[in-house]
Parts: sequence; C-alpha cells; structure tokens
Amino acid sequence: SDEEYEAFNRKFTASGMKSRSDFFRHMIFTGYIVIFNDDKMNELLKLARSISNNFNQVAVRANSGGKVYPEDISALREEVDKLWQPLRFFQSQLMSLHH
Repeated sequence: SDEEYEAFNRKFTASGMKSRSDFFRHMIFTGYIVIFNDDKMNELLKLARSISNNFNQVAVRANSGGKVYPEDISALREEVDKLWQPLRFFQSQLMSLHH
C-alpha cells in the first residue's frame, strides 16, 4: 500500500544507509536499525573533551608542584557525572535491543 511504502521510505531514509539492499539485509539479519542522534552524540563528545582538558590542567598543575584544591576535584566529579548520566541511558537503550 502507499502508506506502507511511505513508512518504508521514512525508515530507509532515517537509517542513513546508502542502498535499499543494505537496508533489507540489515533488517533481515538483525531485525532492527539503530539511529543515532548526531547532535546528542556531538554534545557528549564535546563534554568528554572538556573534561579531558580540565583533568589535564589539574594534572599539569599538580605535576609542576602546584596545589590541587578540593574544589578542583569536586568540579571534575560534577563534570564526569554530567557525562555518565546520558551514557548510562544510552547503554540501557542499547542493552534493551539484545533482549
């Protein structure tokens, strides 16, 4: 039907796959297609880079004989927590695909 054809085209387009043959094969052998939200992934990568830079700054200060303050560690912990929350959610979503 036209409705089914449109639904198929929407899913094929959203998959980002280059050919319908690849799309069909993937669906036959795995039964699902995971679509990543690039904006969310880029946001997580940006946060991870920021955390890495902040860790490096604290490490350089500590290695050069400077003082590392409890506030530095607390700030790093908060940043890591901000990263872990969406990663845990992402992991739970992926794990649900295997069950």
